[in-house]
Amino acid sequence: MPANIECLARVGAILGEGPSWSVRDQHLLWVDINTPRLFSWSEAEGAAIHPTSEAICSIVPRASGGYIGAGHNGLLAFDASFAITPLFNPEAHLLTNRFNDGKVDRAGRFWAGTMDHAEKADSGSLYRIDADLRCTTIDTGYRVTNGPAFSVDGYTMYHSDTARQTVFAFTLDADGNARERRVFLQFTHEDGYPDGMTVDAEDCLWIAYWDGWCVRRFSPEGALLAEIPVPIQKPTSVAFGGADMDRIFISSASRDLTPDELANQPDAGGLHCLAPDVSGIAELPFAG
Repeated sequence: MPANIECLARVGAILGEGPSWSVRDQHLLWVDINTPRLFSWSEAEGAAIHPTSEAICSIVPRASGGYIGAGHNGLLAFDASFAITPLFNPEAHLLTNRFNDGKVDRAGRFWAGTMDHAEKADSGSLYRIDADLRCTTIDTGYRVTNGPAFSVDGYTMYHSDTARQTVFAFTLDADGNARERRVFLQFTHEDGYPDGMTVDAEDCLWIAYWDGWCVRRFSPEGALLAEIPVPIQKPTSVAFGGADMDRIFISSASRDLTPDELANQPDAGGLHCLAPDVSGIAELPFAG
């Protein structure tokens, strides 16, 4: 696969995360989990920074208008100008937890994981939020949740515990019930840490690797198909987008890099892009 990597937006995010392409708006949104701002990029307008009233961990389009996502203290609704309305917090009793990644499945349900902010306790959980905003706990015992991502047919869900360098697979039924959790991929320190992910139109899984300097593509059976080096130590997530869904957008972080490392990685914390020889899937908005 061609490694034609381009930095589209040098926004210097501390913890850039959660790229999400909106077919409706023809733009990409992503966040900086450590600061109260989110970013947008479009072919027509380039990159823009949007200050927000609180730090955001994920944001995706909403079928009823605006967006839904999660912050440090629960689920959030956004209007078209990104003004925030709190919805609910299923972990109000866990004061050291925060949300992390969030995605929409093939049926329009929103999935979001939580984690210990200090990345030490196994206190994170994965939640499914249905169109009526009913929230269901799906799995628990995570240190750092990331993903999920969904197969083309919607019946396999991938979800990571980044701290344990493990990617799990679940079987989903039509109602979004997850069963048969199994280890899909397991990595070592030398591989980097599996972070955000997405699935392409050939049903293969793409994963960004924190401290891995790369993104990797895997078959539905777990075989490594491609490893693409990137010029940043901490790529955090990947999303397909563009008018033809033929580009991969890569968010990144500058957190914990030394001054020398930052000097050698001037695009750390920026948004990167590559054009693989495979397309992605147009993601649905949240159905609520």
